[in-house]
Amino acid sequence: MKTIYKSLIAAALSAPLLTGCIEDPIASSIITADQLQGSPKGVEALVWGMPGHLNVITLSPDNHFDFGYASMLHIRDVMTEDMYVRDAGGYNWFAAWSSNSITLGMEYLVCQYPWNFYYEQILTTNSVLSVVPENPENPELRLYRAAGLSYRAFVYLDIARQYEFLPTEFNAGLSDEGNDILGLTVPIVTETTTEEQMRNNPRVGHDDMVAFIKKDLDEAIALYDGAATVAEKTIPTLAVAYGLMARLYLWDASYQDEIKADAAAANTAFKEAERYARLAIETSKATPLTREEWLDTTKGFNDASFSSWLFAGQYVTEDDVVQAGGIRTWASFMSPESTFGYCSPAQGAFPEIGASLYKAIDDRDFRKLSFTAPEGSQLGEQIPFINNEFAQQNFDGPYISVKFRPGNGNMEDYTVGTATAYPLMRVEEMYFIEAEAAAHQDAGRGKQKLLDFMRSYRFSTYSTRANTPEDVVKEIILQKRIELWGEGITFFDIKRLDYDVTRFYPGTNFEKGLDTFNTNGRPAWMNFVIVRQESDNNKAIVGYNSPSPAGLYDAIR
Repeated sequence: MKTIYKSLIAAALSAPLLTGCIEDPIASSIITADQLQGSPKGVEALVWGMPGHLNVITLSPDNHFDFGYASMLHIRDVMTEDMYVRDAGGYNWFAAWSSNSITLGMEYLVCQYPWNFYYEQILTTNSVLSVVPENPENPELRLYRAAGLSYRAFVYLDIARQYEFLPTEFNAGLSDEGNDILGLTVPIVTETTTEEQMRNNPRVGHDDMVAFIKKDLDEAIALYDGAATVAEKTIPTLAVAYGLMARLYLWDASYQDEIKADAAAANTAFKEAERYARLAIETSKATPLTREEWLDTTKGFNDASFSSWLFAGQYVTEDDVVQAGGIRTWASFMSPESTFGYCSPAQGAFPEIGASLYKAIDDRDFRKLSFTAPEGSQLGEQIPFINNEFAQQNFDGPYISVKFRPGNGNMEDYTVGTATAYPLMRVEEMYFIEAEAAAHQDAGRGKQKLLDFMRSYRFSTYSTRANTPEDVVKEIILQKRIELWGEGITFFDIKRLDYDVTRFYPGTNFEKGLDTFNTNGRPAWMNFVIVRQESDNNKAIVGYNSPSPAGLYDAIR
């Protein structure tokens, strides 16, 4: 039986689509797996193909929501109640996701984009794993295999949580054809998957996906012992593998608790989430961002060199998306202190924090200074803008984010301003996972962990009246939402914990009649739909897709 991956350098660089890739020819004349086996230098190019693919255009030169992994962060955030993007001049390329558009259905490019991006990214990881043998003695090869396994776990953990079908107020777990899809995630494709297998590759259940990801991470963790080290934060380390394991167990614990009602299994998973979060903190030796680092107008949230950052994506000046005007980059959509990009004042697609979340931030908390303040607020005078005159002339209201600064604080030159890093994992997330996992076991212990973090790293007078397990977890998630705003994490917490999304309320800044949905529990739109192109080539998907969420909600006016 013929394996899919014949030319691995070609695969890493051209990354043919796995959706429909059965019919895509893969060249075999450049370099083969046999030639790369055991050669650290030969494998190195494939390893750097993994972070390199994070910043590529996947589908279309005409759809500017397509700019790599950073767009996945943005997609997830606009599907919550925590981020609103103004649609001034029609420059909000993510409106389909925020407005629960019909285009989230299986027939549309908007639906196809995340699917294609993630499976292309999986291909880059499988390319590495195809040529590095198990348990190599060479330190470089140990690092490369560990990094490939960690990257693959990272990607599958993302895509599985996005596509996993969890019950909503409209659907307890049935496909349009009436089949049971509760807990189904996505098909697994590895370095040994054959063409024949891909044509009949079903969505795997939650438990099987957890076991698959855990196996990769277990192997990676063992390989880091005796592996070479690398300074760049675009390559996963042992601490990142521990962090991914913490994410995995937290996701699994919520599933065991809600879907299976297995209190013992949930408790065990929460214990493991807590343990691995602590391992990530201690192994990384990372320290949470200080006030000065957070609010730095030159390096704030655009530079991975801060200790807090464990794992990052990185744009460089030579990237095609940067050279092409810089409008299809993270900074283009998230750094309004600039004269370029879609969120610049000229285009006006400002990213804003939801008004309700902003009001929940204590005025003593320096994180609130990441957003423009309402008129009359004394906080407005404390916000360290790159250029005060620019801000006064162009920022016409509250809640506009200035958390993510353009590269080097450069507001004018897009080749510098868009060459930024963006966070994939910060150590602060591990503190919140540790606190939440502890709270599910013992509310008082979880609350104390939250108090310790907040008072040590955010503001010394923090307090909360939350005491019950439910209230303590909600307070932890609230502070986590504030901490990780704009970093693509909140989506996963809202979905796994079955929390409401509430966008219509007095003083809302969401556009009435377009984005103002209020849900009862997790939104149906958080169960991603698989594009039809996959079922056209993979018969196991037929009848087992998630229903389109379009039309289930009416936007409130």
